[in-house]
Amino acid sequence: MHIAGNRVGPLLVAAIVVVWGSVGSRGGADDRQVNALGGTTMTEQDKGDGAVTPSQEKAGHGADDEEANALGGPKMTEENKGKAGVAASQAEAGHGADDAKANALGGPKMTEGNKGAGAQDEGGYEWICATREAAFAARDGAGALVFKGKMWLLGGWNPRDKEHFPHICNSEVWSSTDGVTWTLEMLQAPWEGRHTAGYAVHDGKMWIVGGDCNQGHYQTDVWNSVDGVNWELVNEKVPWAPRVLHYTVVFDGKIWIMGGQTLPQFAPADEVFYTDVWNSADGVTWTRVTEKVPWAQRGMVGGGAVFEGRMWILGGGTYDTPKVPTRLFYNDVWSSVDGVNWERHVECAPWEPRQYHDVAVFDGKLWVMEGCNRDSGNRNDVWYSSDGVNWYELPDTPWAPRHAASVFVYDDALWMVAGNNMTPDAWRLVRKQ
Repeated sequence: MHIAGNRVGPLLVAAIVVVWGSVGSRGGADDRQVNALGGTTMTEQDKGDGAVTPSQEKAGHGADDEEANALGGPKMTEENKGKAGVAASQAEAGHGADDAKANALGGPKMTEGNKGAGAQDEGGYEWICATREAAFAARDGAGALVFKGKMWLLGGWNPRDKEHFPHICNSEVWSSTDGVTWTLEMLQAPWEGRHTAGYAVHDGKMWIVGGDCNQGHYQTDVWNSVDGVNWELVNEKVPWAPRVLHYTVVFDGKIWIMGGQTLPQFAPADEVFYTDVWNSADGVTWTRVTEKVPWAQRGMVGGGAVFEGRMWILGGGTYDTPKVPTRLFYNDVWSSVDGVNWERHVECAPWEPRQYHDVAVFDGKLWVMEGCNRDSGNRNDVWYSSDGVNWYELPDTPWAPRHAASVFVYDDALWMVAGNNMTPDAWRLVRKQ
């Protein structure tokens, strides 16, 4: 099926002077709005201009020890507080490291070899603010693709902004050549609004692979486009559905998806944490490469990392479910040349275990950025590695903590755009001159 959506004219915003301060987020929500991926009802205190409070900024799609914020996570129970290790039921299901090494964040303990490994830095990078107020509304989980000389922002999530996200997520399509001026290519694409889906550039097209379950059902479709305006429905139901929060990369001429889970509390399905890997050259015919990977069940990894002829999975975690109410967070590093045989490079990297973070390959290095952690909430740390083993932290990140950002590698820079800081900002990381 070939469907073209309604195209609208360009909306432009001029570059602004960088001011070191905070900017409130857009929109608001009435007290009936509940996030379909774990949020609680908005209170009177949360209403108004929609600015992200410290507790909200901390939690995002995660949760702090007191209560879930209106943008995402489930409330922390006494049973979960201070919980160390992987519960027996989780360990039996293959969720995490062994009992001796699992820590309270769902990942293995820090080893002596890793302690302090992040103290070094080449000192050769700097962040530059392109804009603190892009033309698009604040959002998280939006698709981020580089295609035909532009950065493309696809859909996203912001249930507090009912003007731009009347159905929790939208299907807007934006593009930019400089990160400052963003053009609205489509107000409403023909695919249903979504976030944290699979996004890829493959075979001369942009692809959207699966989606979320914010509408009470699993989005099992596959779409592609040669121009960001005319979208073709390639597959209505993939064989690996129902599934959300899967990890997606393009490798060896195919689109690959791995991991992910179901969320039966939001959309009917058996409760499953997937350990399989699938690929497809055309989005129609899918092959299950393996039923069980050696790494713990997980998803919630944004972006994608293909480096030195291998697919890499860096950290990640699980979303809470009725049977497994405790989220898990990981900081291990794995790679594979075929999706079947996986090598673990690091059991416990020096960066904190996290989920809803973003990974990328830039300047000949693997990068891990931002994300959410049970103890620290939203993060703004940035780490890089030339081999997946030795990791170094880039100090003094100027942008606000966030998770589920949109990350691009474009124009000799690494871009950090929007996310659960709920501000439509755009930053680029470049080599110092």
